[in-house]
Amino acid sequence: MTKKRIGILTGGGDVPGLNSVIKSVVYRGAELNWEVIGIRRGWEGLTHVDLNDPVSKAGYILPLNRENTRIIDRTGGTFLHTSRTNPTKMKKLPPVLERQEFETKESTEKDVTNVFDVTPAVLKNIETLGLDSLIAIGGDDTLSYASELERKGMKVVAVPKTMDNDVRNTEYCIGFSTAIMRAMDAIERQRTTVGSHERVGIFRVFGRDAGYTALYTAYVTGVRCCIPEYKVDLKHLIDLLLQDKRNNPSRYSLVILSEGTEWQGYAVKEYGEADAFGHRKKMSVAEDLSDEIKQASSEETVVSDLTYDLRSGSPDFVDRMVAFTFARMVMDALKDGKSGLMVAIQEGRYAMAAIPNPKLGPRRVDVASMYNTDRYRPKYDHKIGVPLFLTRT
Repeated sequence: MTKKRIGILTGGGDVPGLNSVIKSVVYRGAELNWEVIGIRRGWEGLTHVDLNDPVSKAGYILPLNRENTRIIDRTGGTFLHTSRTNPTKMKKLPPVLERQEFETKESTEKDVTNVFDVTPAVLKNIETLGLDSLIAIGGDDTLSYASELERKGMKVVAVPKTMDNDVRNTEYCIGFSTAIMRAMDAIERQRTTVGSHERVGIFRVFGRDAGYTALYTAYVTGVRCCIPEYKVDLKHLIDLLLQDKRNNPSRYSLVILSEGTEWQGYAVKEYGEADAFGHRKKMSVAEDLSDEIKQASSEETVVSDLTYDLRSGSPDFVDRMVAFTFARMVMDALKDGKSGLMVAIQEGRYAMAAIPNPKLGPRRVDVASMYNTDRYRPKYDHKIGVPLFLTRT
């Protein structure tokens, strides 16, 4: 069998399970006598690296083997580190590329005139590294560039990861199960504090465009939730929370909000500069709802931001199992000469799918089948025949 050289990188936010993918790819690579080259800091590793500079190369390129990946699956985060770099929309050229000319396009961001597409430099670095194919692990932003490289002729296989679980063409993304477990544990612990003070507890979780994290956490904790896919009626929401509080012997109530939650007449505020994919940070909708509750009643609130805590720490059983399995599926695909694909779960089964079309944006909650728009709760009925993760691609 011809010896191959495979590149692997992780991009975007970290989640538990990434290291399990990396380790499993390396171990399977060793069985096939393939070289596995780790690219550090996501797409930045292919845009900023100077392969003629030993220091720069050592900072971005890391040959992987069984020895240096042996124990990495025991912890969370990503052994290869990560960044939010979009090689097609770079505001500023890195030093190694400053003397080169690249195609520019007009920027839609404030105070930024043009952005650079440095894909030719990325392809050149891939060629210099001698990579036969590339494994890209990430969410919809990271995978959008993976699909761009595939269109340019590079063999790419993708692995979906995001605690938001909103990548198209798959029902599950690495990191989602652990995020729900973290949220569930935090809410169950904080019930004692919210109940002791007889308040309304408001929990904010990630979910800019899709409400899966809030919805599934609500599903397993029996709590109301608000998601970006449906603008709630503020008065009705407050009435429900106050009613829950009155009917609870411990005199408290809870609600979970996706960060992108909005209600009629309200839009989430944003702040700071946009990242490489055009996303700005969102102000806390939980704090805004707290203010609304206080103005509408005499009730006090407890606001808890669970966002970053949910993506930290070691993966749970589901994320470990899916991560190890996805990794072996990737290597099977490469062994069979396949590319332009993403490992996935469809209809509750492991599958190979197309890398999502970035123009379609993230996958969203199907409100009609999954969300009770009157009670602001998940729908629990009519689940016979539905896949394990309660949704279809």
